[in-house]
Amino acid sequence: MDKWIELVKAKMSELKITQTELGERVGMSQGGIGHWLNKRREPGITEMNRVLQALGMDFLEVVLVIREPPLTPDDEMPLAQKYNPYFRYPVSDWHMPCEVRESGESAYAASDKQRFELTDYHARGAAFWLTVAGDSMTAPSGPSIAEGMLILVDPEVEAVPGKLVIAQWADSAEAIFRKLDEEGGQRYLVPLNPTWPKALLTDECRIIGVVVQATARY
Repeated sequence: MDKWIELVKAKMSELKITQTELGERVGMSQGGIGHWLNKRREPGITEMNRVLQALGMDFLEVVLVIREPPLTPDDEMPLAQKYNPYFRYPVSDWHMPCEVRESGESAYAASDKQRFELTDYHARGAAFWLTVAGDSMTAPSGPSIAEGMLILVDPEVEAVPGKLVIAQWADSAEAIFRKLDEEGGQRYLVPLNPTWPKALLTDECRIIGVVVQATARY
């Protein structure tokens, strides 16, 4: 709930939309919107998503995940159900990121076969997941992201040296996953696996987005 409120308030400020104007967009009074944003009342999931859509954030969706917390040896009561608001983002492939960003379509116009994964990260842009392929980002020590892990990419996060990024050359059919480094005023795309070569970041290469989260699926 707190993350949703934070996101809505930030977007209202960015768009210079008042509570009255937002209420008109979702068919509510200003007072009803104010109750939600000040935590006097809690909206349902449907209402939360209507507000996101009204603010032009169709690429985000609030869903509920039901989890059972682990028991301790002293627990005798049944496990309680815990409801957590999450955002979901589509799982893309290594050909799709550029196409999606250039098309101007919101919400990734998904088909029935579109796969989504959940996270509590609320993105600044039209975020998407990728599945890591190959071992170029598998390091012998330190930070390492192995093949098969899911990485969440946010196109609106600033790509600065030290960030993990998704990049693509104009003449390449696929994007690549690398760490952005800077040496002597030049920027490079560097693999975490030292057996792979680093590449100079040129004008022909575009940064698609910054990797903001990595997770494994079992």
